[in-house]
Amino acid sequence: MVSKLLVSPSPHIKAEVSTSSIMMNVAAAMIPAAIVSVLVFGIQALMLLVVSVGSCVGWEYFYRKLTKQTQSVGDFSAVVTGILIAFNVPASLPLWMVVVGGFVAIIITKQWFGGIGGNFANPAIVARIFLLVSFSGAMTSWPTANSYAASAMDSVSGATPLGILTTGGSVLEAPNMLNMLLGVRGGCLGETAALALVIGGVYLIYKKVITATIPVTLIITIFVMSMITGLDPFYMVVSGGTLLGAFFMATDYSTSPTRESGKVIFAIGIGVITVLIRAYGNYPEGMSFAILLMNIITPHINNSTIKVPFGGVTK
Repeated sequence: MVSKLLVSPSPHIKAEVSTSSIMMNVAAAMIPAAIVSVLVFGIQALMLLVVSVGSCVGWEYFYRKLTKQTQSVGDFSAVVTGILIAFNVPASLPLWMVVVGGFVAIIITKQWFGGIGGNFANPAIVARIFLLVSFSGAMTSWPTANSYAASAMDSVSGATPLGILTTGGSVLEAPNMLNMLLGVRGGCLGETAALALVIGGVYLIYKKVITATIPVTLIITIFVMSMITGLDPFYMVVSGGTLLGAFFMATDYSTSPTRESGKVIFAIGIGVITVLIRAYGNYPEGMSFAILLMNIITPHINNSTIKVPFGGVTK
């Protein structure tokens, strides 16, 4: 019997985890929020989800085919990006706009920087900000929710809860906490149902797709900063893109720090910037801008949290 010495570079420990399995778990975790969005906003929400996912997959296939690269649509990352883009737009947005958003996310933000793992920022975040800046009217037009809870219809407003509060309204004028948890309110598709987002986030933590560090730190930071700035802390946690950003967008592998200490710094930065924009900025919501800014400085956070090997000397 001839024995062979196999020599290969590290790492040598392998696990039955692939990019496609991770992305499928993320997509599965967003199913509860997707179902609620369709129940609340109707068929237009379903159409936005289908068109957004289809355009993202199509853009990635087309670009990889055009540049004669190995196809990567099978890793499901484009599917996740498509769902997140749809989750970040109102139900009334014209379908062609999410196709443009998919181009910005997949081609410009992802593929031009080397594909999955090479992007400097979360593609869905960049797409949302691009759409908000380019089509601000369409991106801030909120249709009234077609609630699946008929008894709650009288208290539902087409405006977002954050929009009500930042234009001088009170918490009493905004949807009550039960409606906020169930998603019976105005807003982007994926940010309305707080309970559905928490269920999806807990699933990701249970499956060890993400750790609890970024979501928990971010939520605590927003809670504390809201008290400091005079905002209702409970309302600030369940409104806007807090939970969607905390569980599904800030935790992106490529654009968040690798070490736990870095993740804490990263999450605190997002929370502080988000609340400052909500309290003092021109936009009622600041989660997307906060995540993008922290994505950009993630390499510096990684460099500043490098552990010195035993016996090593710091520069």
